[in-house]
Amino acid sequence: MTTPTAQSARAIADSVRSGETTAADTVAAALTRIDDANPRLNAFIDVFHQRASEQAQAIDVRIASGEGASLQLAGVPVALKDNICLSWGRTTCASRMLEHYRSPYTATAAQRLINAGAIVVGKTNMDEFAMGASGEHSFFGPSKNPWDESRTCGGSSSGSACAVAGGLVPIALGSDTGGSIRQPASHTGTVGFKPTYGRVSRWGLVAFASSLDQIGPFATSVEDAALVYSIIAGEDPNDLTSSSRAVEDQGDPTVANPDDGAGGESTGDHQSLRIGVPSFARTGGNHPATDEALRAAIGAFKQAGAEIVEVELPHANHAIAAYYLIAPAEASSNLSRFDGVRYGHRADNPVDLEDMFVRSRTEGFGPEVRRRIMLGTHILSGGYHDAYYRTALKARRLIAGDYTSLLEADDTDDASEPRLDALLMPSAPGPAFKLGDKLDDPLALYLEDIYTAGISLAGLPAITIPARTSDVGGVTLPTGVQLVGAHWQEAKLLRLARTLESAVAFADAPS
Repeated sequence: MTTPTAQSARAIADSVRSGETTAADTVAAALTRIDDANPRLNAFIDVFHQRASEQAQAIDVRIASGEGASLQLAGVPVALKDNICLSWGRTTCASRMLEHYRSPYTATAAQRLINAGAIVVGKTNMDEFAMGASGEHSFFGPSKNPWDESRTCGGSSSGSACAVAGGLVPIALGSDTGGSIRQPASHTGTVGFKPTYGRVSRWGLVAFASSLDQIGPFATSVEDAALVYSIIAGEDPNDLTSSSRAVEDQGDPTVANPDDGAGGESTGDHQSLRIGVPSFARTGGNHPATDEALRAAIGAFKQAGAEIVEVELPHANHAIAAYYLIAPAEASSNLSRFDGVRYGHRADNPVDLEDMFVRSRTEGFGPEVRRRIMLGTHILSGGYHDAYYRTALKARRLIAGDYTSLLEADDTDDASEPRLDALLMPSAPGPAFKLGDKLDDPLALYLEDIYTAGISLAGLPAITIPARTSDVGGVTLPTGVQLVGAHWQEAKLLRLARTLESAVAFADAPS
């Protein structure tokens, strides 16, 4: 089957603002695409036909009255991962526990898109409470990869990646805790961007691990990802973890910045760039398609004149262990509120209060969520807190230090050995795998985060860019690579990503 590909978000907004088309027609076309493809792909949990159509008509009225200049995303259909709250429809987190939950408010990131003229057409599928790397831990069933419907889209933001890769919408929001934007972007041939922790408000994002969760966009291009980021980034008084630091002007991602050597589409103009490739990313164990994609990205940067430096991350091998101690511990605390009394599913006809709590949580949560809650509760229990949780926090500090020592200058820097402009590494150890292949092996799924979890622990910005397609068992599948930048250096990272995007010239689509 051939899936129709949506226009870019920027092109849609320009067309709607100019009067070449209308928001109503644009949204109607997106809803038709969703209705046609979603029964196969299962990208969406809910689709807002009437509400989206009404909002599109309201945008057309505003444009007719001369307000178009303020609407950066005028008429652009967008999708939200179903752990991002809206004041209409459901916010289920793909869980039976919240199957019927309706939020009384809209998340800050979603509201900023709406204020910019975007039209939310639906909520996308995901691993339950964002716990998973394949999309298979969803109460509503897995999303299917548009490149090969027998394969996963990755996770946990499976539906958002699927919706963009399948051409149903040009942009979608996801959340990234340990790789949940970057890994599915790699598996679906999309751009997936996780900003610095604290750069985008988490208010209205249902919490998994509060010190790690971050909202970011999926898009078909770095340009669209940068546009969405520029709208959703910034301080929010409702989120005390959001930074008051000013958001850098993204500018035009195709224009070079003389201060950082990044940007531009010509080759040979990036001699000052130093791109680090961690040695552990090239020491074996990857699928051949991943190694091929990494070589292609390295070659593209070399051709552009950048220096490639092999670097060490001495504590990288501890990242998975530290992440899967810290994240479940925070999840155990965050999900304690879903008890059948204040929120969520309540068991029928309980014998007593204890029976109600046990049965409500057992019935409401799927097996992976129950596994992580139990693990996290054990980690935080008496006698184990210091041995596990505190030790993981110490490891986290060392892991973060490895990254910042390579990317961020300090007073002891030797000017003859400049810091790196970015790190380049895979986003996942292999391309999209078959549905069911790893479902019975939690450790195999956890290892999908091997290249992403450490970056989340460090709170750094990172972006996945499609780099190559490969023949995998007779099927053409995409593989992405990720660029990692210093804290708060999203503008520079996006320019570097645009350089790489232009050089690798990834132009394939599901067919």
